[in-house]
Amino acid sequence: MAPILETYKYVDVICQYSKDGKIIPLRLRLTDEDGERQAFTIKQYRDLTPHEAGTVSDYVTYRNNNRTFECKIQVFGNLKTVKLFFNSNEHRWRIL
Repeated sequence: MAPILETYKYVDVICQYSKDGKIIPLRLRLTDEDGERQAFTIKQYRDLTPHEAGTVSDYVTYRNNNRTFECKIQVFGNLKTVKLFFNSNEHRWRIL
């Protein structure tokens, strides 16, 4: 099986919203380099969204209502930390 979390890509995310509008990511699903769909339960998460606009990497620029999460998922028996980015204008999730 090929590495699945090495590059930036779009992913499917299941999330829920609290009564005050807070996003809670629950699961993510992506396609690995072999074309197989892989699903992961998010074990822990932390909202890293800054309060002001700025840039976090070459790939993602923050806007006022975009969200960034640091998530821990279990990959082949080990906990791995990934970053999820939600673009509210595109309504799409990305992983880095």
